[in-house]
Amino acid sequence: MDLGFDVVDLPPSGHPDVGEQAPDFERPLVTAEFWEDRALSDLTAEGPVLLVFHTMDGAFPTTYMWNEIRDRGWGSGNEDGGLQVVGLSISTPYEHKTTIADREIDYPLFSDPQNGVAEQYGIVHDLDGMAGVSEPRPAAFLLDEERVVQYAWVAQEWPAFPDYDEIEARLDSL
Repeated sequence: MDLGFDVVDLPPSGHPDVGEQAPDFERPLVTAEFWEDRALSDLTAEGPVLLVFHTMDGAFPTTYMWNEIRDRGWGSGNEDGGLQVVGLSISTPYEHKTTIADREIDYPLFSDPQNGVAEQYGIVHDLDGMAGVSEPRPAAFLLDEERVVQYAWVAQEWPAFPDYDEIEARLDSL
């Protein structure tokens, strides 16, 4: 079957694993209404956080991931232990606002145009044919109130998507 694109194996990552504390960071956190600088630790202090790293806005993996998360309703009710779901990519706050509106995403998105957070998390993906341009590889980290990783998934090839059922099972145990 011709997919119209190549599937690329990615090198090993150095991401935080289950039981380890995830790095803290502060970046603009964008909602449909505004953005403000927020630290990840501010969010985890309020309860568990599912931190979803995604490709730049407009790329098909981003659309697919957020449609799936939105359709599953993660973080939108009391049954998931007060979970907050947040995204992170290299897209600017302006691009995030457009994506949130166009894709009807009810989740805030961190903006990290220089890809420094992906570097902290060991999940940088250099974009083919774009010298000096990188983005985070797709990844999902479920963090508790102390930012300790309770679940981790990082793409080992591009494109790749998390096992949504596996994440949902972990969320059900909150």
